[in-house]
Amino acid sequence: MQASEAIRYSEGPFQPVIDKCEGCERVVEENDTKYCRVYIKPEAKWRLGICNFATHAKPEIKVVKVRINPLKASKRASRRR
Repeated sequence: MQASEAIRYSEGPFQPVIDKCEGCERVVEENDTKYCRVYIKPEAKWRLGICNFATHAKPEIKVVKVRINPLKASKRASRRR
């Protein structure tokens, strides 16, 4: 994109970013207001959880360790044969 074709975020439908967007690489600043380069309404992307465009936030993966009763496990295994 050439300099003469630059996007004017303040003149278009773009809304300012919210607090959760701070630190994202896709945030651009124009006239002391920060806008998302990718999405017009950043607040809507965070409504249902994490924004899929966020470069600074990663989804949390929870690993649950399940304890298996060895006696029950051996009984189940013997029934399958």
